Amino acid sequence: MELSYQEKLTLIKLNEVKKAGFKDLVDRIGLDQVAVMRAVLGLQAKGLAKLHERSEKVAVLTETGRKYAEIGLPEWRALKVLKEKGKATLEDLSSVLNEDELKPIVGLLRREGWVNVGKEEGRLVLEITEKGLSAGERPIDRALRLLAERKIVPLSEIEKLVPVKELKRRKIAEEDTVTERLVEITPAGEELVKRGIELKREVSVLTPELIKSGKWREVEFRKFDIKAPVRRVYPGKKQPYRAFLDKIRRRLIEMGFIEMTVDSLIETQFWNFDALFQPQNHPAREWTDTYQLKYPKSGHLPAEELVARVKAAHEHGGDTGSRGWGYVWSPERAMLLMPRAHGTALDARQLAGGVEIPGKYFTIQRVFRPDVLDRTHLIEFNQIDGFVVGEDLTFRHLLGILKRFAVEIAGAKKVKFLPDYYPFTEPSVQMSAYHPELGWVEFGGAGIFREEMTKALGIDAPVIAWGIGIDRLAMFKLGIDDIRYLFSYDLRWLREAKLVW
Repeated sequence: MELSYQEKLTLIKLNEVKKAGFKDLVDRIGLDQVAVMRAVLGLQAKGLAKLHERSEKVAVLTETGRKYAEIGLPEWRALKVLKEKGKATLEDLSSVLNEDELKPIVGLLRREGWVNVGKEEGRLVLEITEKGLSAGERPIDRALRLLAERKIVPLSEIEKLVPVKELKRRKIAEEDTVTERLVEITPAGEELVKRGIELKREVSVLTPELIKSGKWREVEFRKFDIKAPVRRVYPGKKQPYRAFLDKIRRRLIEMGFIEMTVDSLIETQFWNFDALFQPQNHPAREWTDTYQLKYPKSGHLPAEELVARVKAAHEHGGDTGSRGWGYVWSPERAMLLMPRAHGTALDARQLAGGVEIPGKYFTIQRVFRPDVLDRTHLIEFNQIDGFVVGEDLTFRHLLGILKRFAVEIAGAKKVKFLPDYYPFTEPSVQMSAYHPELGWVEFGGAGIFREEMTKALGIDAPVIAWGIGIDRLAMFKLGIDDIRYLFSYDLRWLREAKLVW
């Protein structure tokens, strides 16, 4: 039977006493606690020793209890003043009690029957009673003395004097659990020691010094049991959802996409709706579907030339041949401020600011929408928006990009597309993927930007675009069935969540 140096030493020392408390065994061996515990567990696995553990609930003296043991409980200090004066006000007692002790003192003294309480000249007066004059040691005093002597007392012993909840209420003691460990050698362990154990220095690393000096012949090399139980270690790592977003961003950049960034979460309705050719009377612009800022209420519009083109597109279609929406466009409505409702607002900003043709752009942004919180909905969530602009793009290109997102990035097995409607795309499509727990889950919408939008923003080429709920993609990749878990404080999930590709 192969034993490590620590196991041999532990077995020899344990054989001297046959049975010992773990702390006593540590002192006897002279190694640190971790090394001794590892040796004991190794010996137990080999049938040479037994480790017995017994847990017991105890009362532990607090700092407040220690102070009371030195200067006396508040009621005894108050009673001392009353014995000297016969009567005392709360002001008189404040010389021996602090503010926290003074508040409950009247109730304490009355409950013991040590005082009568009355009023004189509008002030509360305490008068000592015969019972107060002859007061002697109580169970709580004996419990405090016992705690002061031993610091830790078994609950079964302390509750013979006073309920532990009373000591906890008065902050004299706290309840805790202690585990006592006892190590015992087995007959097999005794027999092995009797046959003789040779102790040789054990090393885990073959150093140049050992080779040069020849001492490697005199030592034993430690053998490691890779199946031995060890404490689980949770190394520092990124929050799983944060890591997922970073890898999505890196994958898109590797695919040649350019990231669109913005500093503020607040947007004007011009960029969030008007620049996207969404009419000002559309129900999605009302308080039931979007948040609005109370203060400041309005922002600023961009360059007049751009605003004029957007206005013309809304009112009569601009130079696209469209009839537009046929209403009088309001710049005041367009200036209203709101938390961004979708990342597509950044598409409009990027297109208006100029793009490469052909070009690919994306953004991952936090967006806000009034909704009912449940397993698949949040009111504050992340969205990945993007577009590709090029002279020869078709709807088939868009479907191919969307499917690649769902299958390669989210890991979805089944994907389907349904016709949809958005004011700023034509044709439009909704993408859904199958989740094993939730069934078919809608990821987002996509389409080809309408000319009324792109031409007003200065672009004269087809633009395919999409807006996808990246949180729902993460649900697939991280294997969860509740979207709220992405922002969870559950340490177990944060520690054990699987790494994403």
